[in-house]
Amino acid sequence: MWIKSALVSLQKKVCHYNVGMKTSVELVARAFVAAINRQHVEELATLMTPEHRFVDSLGNTVEGREKMRNGWAGYFKMVPDYRIRADEALCEGQVVVLFGVAEGTYASDGKVTPENRWTTPLALRASVDGEHVAEWRVYADNEPLRQLMRKG
Repeated sequence: MWIKSALVSLQKKVCHYNVGMKTSVELVARAFVAAINRQHVEELATLMTPEHRFVDSLGNTVEGREKMRNGWAGYFKMVPDYRIRADEALCEGQVVVLFGVAEGTYASDGKVTPENRWTTPLALRASVDGEHVAEWRVYADNEPLRQLMRKG
């Protein structure tokens, strides 16, 4: 039920690219982004298909809702203020591509400090199945975050 209300609340923010395809698939992808921005792991899990597939910018793949529930929880501990700004969207069939910026602060030893802040251009590809994200693929240069992680 809350998924439908979240989708309705996002309708005003939908981009107008490929006007015929701007409805539910884009809304589902934007609801996923909104859940990420709130670091709401349970909401993310609800928006995933049971066989959900996550592919990171290096091509590493994680399959399954439960594995990704744990993956997101761990990532939000590492980057507690992680946010995505999706400025543009392109839709084709059941696929949505979002373009924007990812940003956050690497929390070394649980501490958030200004010198560990990073930002990077981002593209995301979501394959949508009904009201759920079947695949979430990230295209980003995560080297700024990796550099901070190497520093410790």
